[in-house]
Amino acid sequence: MQIKKKITFTYIALSTLSTLLLSLVVFFLFKQNNQYHFLKRLQDRAKIVASIHYQNDPVKTRYFKEFKANGLEELIDENNYVLKVSGKNTFEYNTDLDLPADFYSKVMVNGSNWIENSNRYFYAQTFTESNQKYIVIITAIDRRGNVSSIYIIQILFFGGLAFILLAYFLGRFLARRVINPVARITDEVKIISASNLHNRLPETKSSDEIGDLTKTFNNMLDRLETSFEIQANFINNASHELKTPVTTIIAEAEIMLLKERNVADYIASLENIHSQASRLGDLTESLLKLTQTGYDGKKQLLDIVRIDELLMDVKSDIDKIYPNNRVTIKIQKIPSDPSLLEIPCNKSLLELSLNNIIANGVKYSDNETVFVTLSANNSSIKISITDIGIGIPAEDIPHLYEPFFRGKKASKYNGYGLGLPLAMKIIRMHNGELLIQSEPDKGTIVNITFNTVNIKNSNVNS
Repeated sequence: MQIKKKITFTYIALSTLSTLLLSLVVFFLFKQNNQYHFLKRLQDRAKIVASIHYQNDPVKTRYFKEFKANGLEELIDENNYVLKVSGKNTFEYNTDLDLPADFYSKVMVNGSNWIENSNRYFYAQTFTESNQKYIVIITAIDRRGNVSSIYIIQILFFGGLAFILLAYFLGRFLARRVINPVARITDEVKIISASNLHNRLPETKSSDEIGDLTKTFNNMLDRLETSFEIQANFINNASHELKTPVTTIIAEAEIMLLKERNVADYIASLENIHSQASRLGDLTESLLKLTQTGYDGKKQLLDIVRIDELLMDVKSDIDKIYPNNRVTIKIQKIPSDPSLLEIPCNKSLLELSLNNIIANGVKYSDNETVFVTLSANNSSIKISITDIGIGIPAEDIPHLYEPFFRGKKASKYNGYGLGLPLAMKIIRMHNGELLIQSEPDKGTIVNITFNTVNIKNSNVNS
């Protein structure tokens, strides 16, 4: 069922229920009001009948009778009875009155009582005359109350039907008012595809849920468009980077196969092929590692590693690549609890990311001093890597995590532009944050923070 119909039917159902409850309350109060006023009229007549009964003066008696006949509104089939009370629970009984014994008992106890049977009301009260107790009973038919009740029922019934019909149209109007903005968004989203991700939904000035949905969807399109552009650039750059060494190897081999050559030419050619093949191997390995970081880190088997020991392993690897490096590792604020230095991680990947960042500091500072500072507390582990190298221009910083991107100053150094994007993805996979601050010709500071509170210990190697 469409949401429009659901809203319409729900509105009708709620309106019907509300109308029914209101009608019942109105009818109940109306009937109560009718009964109250009719009983008041019976009570007035009971007082007059009692007055007439004990008046010895014929003039006063005639006055009360005329007042009853002319001063009070006539009741339908009105009758009155005066019963003499003989004892505490005994009284004269009139055969014209077919009333239950319980009715008389309540009159004797409470001094008055009333009962209704098929729109005929019986009202009774006691009075005393010359030390003699009597019961006066007034009975009449409340035909007007019955007619009024039927009339109010008809009004409520037809009025309720009219309101339910009105609720149907109001419900449809409400459904259109609520759903039309969503339907408009749906129609506009249908025409957006990978070929026109630059399209955006027209934003509204309202701050309601529809406005939030529009802004959220446009933000998602911004991220998708950026991701598609990065992916397209990645594919173009990767194909170019892979094609260059392959083309060189094939061309070198074809040239050497054209005719016989001396040993020196073969050696030079093989050295060129080996160089290009090594470059191709390194690039392929980097791409595979970059792809590996796309896996869900929660599903990988994690190792418990002490971050200070991991940094020492990275320093050992750096020493092999750059024997003359000047990397200095310093641990600040050593926690008394050694477990605060432990982190659940994919050891090989995390080691690779730290290796790439520290190696960049060594490479782009031309073997100047690189400071690696480690600190830890109850909630986080922080690693700060500082070099005094060439630095990074401000306009290059937003593109540092794009694969194959290389700044103008970095182009004179060997590399593929994959190390930092790879490191960033690995650190994020471990619930870490990577922040780079740099100034050209002064150096770079890389801050890595792992929020150990948020790192889950499930899937941990024991």
